[in-house]
Amino acid sequence: MEPRLQPVFTREPMAQPGVVVAESQNRVLRNTYWLLALSMLPTIAGAWVGMQMNFVGLFRSAPILAPLAMFGVMLAALFGVTALRNSAWGVPALFGFTFIAGLMLAPILSVAAGFRNGGQLVALAGGMTAAIFFAMAAIATVTKRDFAFLGKFLFVGLVVLIVASLANLFFQVPAVSLTISAVAVLLFSMYLLHDVSRIVRGGETNYITATLNLFLDVYNIFISLLQLLLAFTGQRD
Repeated sequence: MEPRLQPVFTREPMAQPGVVVAESQNRVLRNTYWLLALSMLPTIAGAWVGMQMNFVGLFRSAPILAPLAMFGVMLAALFGVTALRNSAWGVPALFGFTFIAGLMLAPILSVAAGFRNGGQLVALAGGMTAAIFFAMAAIATVTKRDFAFLGKFLFVGLVVLIVASLANLFFQVPAVSLTISAVAVLLFSMYLLHDVSRIVRGGETNYITATLNLFLDVYNIFISLLQLLLAFTGQRD
């Protein structure tokens, strides 16, 4: 809709619709980034608790059942956040989900701790994840291009990736695992571009949902990068 022309003698300029929309989008984006940063705290806490509880031992004793069970718990928590996103319980539900996600990080972090350069690789994976996040966010924010067309292709890729990951739980083929990790880095990097673009262009107005989407992108990129780094540059004691 075209904004009405204002009389030249008007003393107080009326707010233009485009300006109001832009301010609303910027507020959602700002709140999303703040909430994303805060969500890292329960994630770190969950990872620490999981390492103290020796989650890696659970995964080794039940290499198929344990990942499936944790995947089910995360899926249930994900639906919980989605259901509560418009209520006062939305933020606590989001933090609860990120804590559970932190628990899921414990096995791979425990494996990394067994490498001589494990700490460096974890830090490197974190730095690379941050670099990818800022690069994709900058592209989406500066160009303001509509990347919504990527949605269908990314969803198909996600379904294929999930099916391949579940199948590889049974077959345990290292080459397939590394391929899945490499594809996941690319896929969720594109998801970052898509999700930030939706916020910038006003396609996502709920900052809890927006934070959840960005968190999942960052989370999966970090795990996939760490798996690749451990496989190719890990130095065992």
